[in-house]
Amino acid sequence: MDLKRNSKNFDVESWLHYADELGLGPFYLDRPVQIAAPNLPNGVSGASPSVSQRVGTPREPSVSASAPTDSSVRVGPSGGRPISAPAPVAPLRQSPPVAPQKSPAPQAFAPRVEAQSLFEERIENDSLERIRQDITPTCTRCKLHKARKQIVFGVGNPKAQLVFVGEGPGRDEDEQGEPFVGRAGKLLTDMIAAMGLRRQDVYICNVVKCRPPENRLPEKDEIATCSPFLARQLAVINPRVICCLGACSAQTLLNTTQGISRFRGEWFDYRGAKLIATYHPAYLLRNPAAKSEVWKDLQKVMAVLGLQLPRKSKP
Repeated sequence: MDLKRNSKNFDVESWLHYADELGLGPFYLDRPVQIAAPNLPNGVSGASPSVSQRVGTPREPSVSASAPTDSSVRVGPSGGRPISAPAPVAPLRQSPPVAPQKSPAPQAFAPRVEAQSLFEERIENDSLERIRQDITPTCTRCKLHKARKQIVFGVGNPKAQLVFVGEGPGRDEDEQGEPFVGRAGKLLTDMIAAMGLRRQDVYICNVVKCRPPENRLPEKDEIATCSPFLARQLAVINPRVICCLGACSAQTLLNTTQGISRFRGEWFDYRGAKLIATYHPAYLLRNPAAKSEVWKDLQKVMAVLGLQLPRKSKP
């Protein structure tokens, strides 16, 4: 009977030792197991475990007294393979205080002017008359044709060194078929005379060739439809300077949505020509105080063209 009992205990201890080697010792710690008490004679005490004894307690590893001890090695909870202690963590170093950076100064406005595409259709021997014929007097490409009376193409010297570009015809222009002939047109004529020039010395045109209803600004789809004809006009005339009158023409040629006050009076390149934007004559009629700013812009144009200031030239 004792042999059989000792054999069972040996089997249990063998399995526990094997579990320790596999690192499974913690699963057997403090696990209560009921072991049947052997039938012993009265008055005889056995060395067997008691009924409620807990088994599976890991064995303490035997360490040789001569073996060097390493504080960086500790025994795992299962009493099996040694587990390296984690390396000490170095204290965090506090970064030196960083001085607050100043916000960068606002950059100067630089609109993106698209150069002529290599795949853009080029018309050989193009002319203003051919462009006029391509538009046709009965153009219906956009909705502006519904209320217009006639196409307002452009007027002036076909070889002018200076081209003025407005936004679109008004009521008087729609009646007469010529750009800038109303009150704003008369002021533009005075501005041109102040530069020592005549209307027939320059070329005057608009972004759209038909009058927008109630003299409103041209809409995006109308500009997209009609502006290619403006580009052809400028390519044929090939001026030295383009003066945009108002935000609409400046935003169209410079391909930007910025307000004209951001870049008025600054020089830009438009396909080889120098481009400058200033206020529209109609705006000057409502805000006469802005005439001095426009005159400064016109003087810059005169300097590029080599024009001398005539007497009593200020409008």
